[in-house]
Amino acid sequence: MARQGDLFAAATPLGGAVPGESLPIQQHQLQAWRLQIAAFQAPLFQQAAPALAQPSLFGGEPVAALPDPMRLQPQSLQFWRWPEPPQRGAALYFVTDAPADLPAPLLLYVGETGQAGRRWKGDHDCKGYLAAYGEALAKAGLHGVLSIRFDLDVPAAVRPRRALEQALIRHWQPPFNKETRSRWATPFTAGSQS
Repeated sequence: MARQGDLFAAATPLGGAVPGESLPIQQHQLQAWRLQIAAFQAPLFQQAAPALAQPSLFGGEPVAALPDPMRLQPQSLQFWRWPEPPQRGAALYFVTDAPADLPAPLLLYVGETGQAGRRWKGDHDCKGYLAAYGEALAKAGLHGVLSIRFDLDVPAAVRPRRALEQALIRHWQPPFNKETRSRWATPFTAGSQS
């Protein structure tokens, strides 16, 4: 008696995808994702920086204005490879994309560090998101103008600097920060909603 072969061994799943292979995001999907973020952030970029006052940790009057990321000097995302980085010490940093085809720039990530010149030399989750985002843009035929911006006028003490970072994340809702990933569901990375 002849043995029956596995009917599904050579079949591809519905939609034609091969298991373990990621589906490329289509241009309209990636553009819709970017436009959704731009629609949320555009009014925030239009506000004056003094209007972005940070609430006091202990109640009462705001303690300082939140920095406007687009007023900071943009730098290459490869800044950490430079022999002597231009920034040192405590900082807040902002990863932005300013494509011409969007109504506003995108604030993709907000971070804080006590060592601005060395923070990105090792592993950093945001570097993975940026690589996936850049690859998705290229595959979709879209263009980005990615940069990183540093604000060195921040508290040297960790606790107030992290409080400022969290206030900025709540305000801007950047899609690559872990606190907001589920809101934006980054469509170009596996496990993006973790």
